[in-house]
Amino acid sequence: MRRAGRRGRQAPEGSPMENGVGQEPGTPEPPAAEGIPTPRPPRARPRLVFHTQLAHGSPTGRIEGFTNVKELYAKIAEVFGISPTEILFCTLNTHKVDMQKLLGGQIGLEDFIFAHVRGETKEVEVTKTEDALGLTITDNGAGYAFIKRIKEGSIINRLQTVCVGDSIEAINDQTIVGCRHYEVARMLRELPRAQPFTLRLVQPKKAFDMIGQRTRNSKCPGEGRVTSGKETLRLRAQGPATLEEGPGLFEEEAARQVDDLLESYMGIRDSELASTMVEAARGSSSVAQLARGLDSVLGEFAFPPEFVAEVWAAVCRPKGGQE
Repeated sequence: MRRAGRRGRQAPEGSPMENGVGQEPGTPEPPAAEGIPTPRPPRARPRLVFHTQLAHGSPTGRIEGFTNVKELYAKIAEVFGISPTEILFCTLNTHKVDMQKLLGGQIGLEDFIFAHVRGETKEVEVTKTEDALGLTITDNGAGYAFIKRIKEGSIINRLQTVCVGDSIEAINDQTIVGCRHYEVARMLRELPRAQPFTLRLVQPKKAFDMIGQRTRNSKCPGEGRVTSGKETLRLRAQGPATLEEGPGLFEEEAARQVDDLLESYMGIRDSELASTMVEAARGSSSVAQLARGLDSVLGEFAFPPEFVAEVWAAVCRPKGGQE
């Protein structure tokens, strides 16, 4: 009777047929231990396919299967038959050099990726008449530091040939390719006053700005989806990419404040670094614990104590006031 009962049993919902793959006819099912249900097979991860173009103009390509920024650049380069080192940075949902639309550590599942590639190289001589040059620097996570903001009335602002989006390739013929943005900012701060120095810059290849933004298909509507509250792909420097809900209003505002602090104290902007610091601060019970946590994972930045205290104030004091 036991054999007859097994032979006539129907496969339960959620059996291996769920993914379109069944057992070979005649293959016996493995016996389940008494009292322990047969585990459901893991669901396949969804295929995340993103659409991309070169910012100065190209056909539309499709990319998938990347887990960090370097792999993303490699996928884009493969689609368009170029070297990954040609890509300076990427923007989301616009082909223009818009620093508010930079691709950082998160990509909305409906975002369209535009890759800005190397254009002309230029050299500029600068005399440091003040301690601050008026530059805010970020990097693309793959070896290139570039100019994200130029302060009005600053030394750099008076040089018409230097533009937002220019990649800094060398300082006084010393290449900085491969350096992080905070290292480049430190080099520029340490240059002596009244002594001229040379910047070698690479500007992104330009399109005609009077041409309207390229049309997107129905899968890629709208702008700024990375902070719309929908699911995003979170890229990490270490470990696999993960699907997460977009940041809430508190996290967005706290990350903006921390990014402003990074610019004020260090002359850099880095939205992904700011988000990482917000996470660390919200998981810390005191300023001292936050300082230890930042030092353990971001020790190369050497954050000053007053900066850590302001990060704590930006992230944790509003929360404490609401409770």
